[in-house]
Order: sequence, then C-alpha cells, then structure tokens
Amino acid sequence: MTKISFASHPFLLGFEQLDRLVERTAKTGNEGYPPYNIEQSSDTAYRITLAVAGFSDEDLSITLEDSQLVIRGRQVDNSEGRVFLHHGIAARQFQRSFVLADGVEVAGANLENGLLHVDLQRSVPNAIVQNIEINKK
Repeated sequence: MTKISFASHPFLLGFEQLDRLVERTAKTGNEGYPPYNIEQSSDTAYRITLAVAGFSDEDLSITLEDSQLVIRGRQVDNSEGRVFLHHGIAARQFQRSFVLADGVEVAGANLENGLLHVDLQRSVPNAIVQNIEINKK
C-alpha cells in the first residue's frame, strides 16, 4: 500500500520537511505526565505551563533540539532511611516534547508554585514582493 501525504500534492512544493515534522510529532511518545497547558497570550506569543510539583529548577532542563522543545525532569529519590506509612508521591522522571514552527523562539522560562512556565515568541516575517525577470534565450 502506498503512503499518501499532503506534501505529495502538486501545488505544495517544498513541504516534504513539514510532512516529516508531522510524522516525528506523532512519534514523540508523550504520556500523560506531567499535565500541561498551552495558552496563546497574543497573536505572536504562547505559553506552555507544566505542573511539576516537587521538582526544583535543578531537576529540570529545557533544550531546543532541531526545532523541538524538549523539557525533561529528573528527581532524586531521597527516601532512603525514611519510614513511610503511605508512599504515594513517587520520584519520577519525564520528558515532554513540543515541535516549534519556524520563527518561534523561546523567550524565557520560570518556575513558580510548582508550575513551569515556558514563554514562546513568534517573529512576524516581513511581507516581501519580488519581481522575477524572464530571461530571453
């Protein structure tokens, strides 16, 4: 069976990378932890908020890898020598990935009250009209 994609349409030239991007996004394997919100605060600004209660800023890392925003959390299990009557809060690690469009940049990140906020800013490209000369042979 032949795979059909939107990038194979004859009017969409040069969109093969977008097709690969959609495939990669489908394979990110993000599970349900930690929960997150994505807000649009203006026409060009976005905010990703992750609920990371129990994580300190040293436990978290934010990287941009080939247009992919990757947020990782790794907690150290410090329960050694402690006696728990109930142990419901597990030290666990996570990785969340978000694919960013061209022109979207990370403006900053902050951690407050157990919420990690990552602010994104999209630059608006200038509209350019270009006349193409027709060469005579």
